[in-house]
Amino acid sequence: MLDFHTSHIQVRFADIDKLGHVNNAKYLTYFEIARMQFFEDEFKNVTDLDWKTKGLILAKTEIEFIVPILLEDKVEIETFCTKIGNKSFDLAYRVFRINNQERMLAAKGSSVLVAYNYVEQKSIPVEESWKKELSRFLI
Repeated sequence: MLDFHTSHIQVRFADIDKLGHVNNAKYLTYFEIARMQFFEDEFKNVTDLDWKTKGLILAKTEIEFIVPILLEDKVEIETFCTKIGNKSFDLAYRVFRINNQERMLAAKGSSVLVAYNYVEQKSIPVEESWKKELSRFLI
């Protein structure tokens, strides 16, 4: 049983702010990259994925900053599911900075994602096939 999905993020020079660390707004981009990698890697068995019709809307996101990430750091993000509801589910993220073989928790975050029909412009139930895949990562 899998507990989390791991994504690797490359820190770019453009991510760094005047203080020499990754700007706080970039963490939302890192979450988005990790979330998309999660779906690409783990939803391969889902045959009814049609992002243009039945997709997801980000309803809420939160970040807790712990230690700064620097330009030289490698970044890993663990993504996992914390709740599966009827029309939404929650993903959580643990962001690790790796420098000189030391792996340190740099931030934690979460997102609420709502299943959404873009054609009808309304929320819809989370597909059973999605729930099945998400349940493998439910912590």
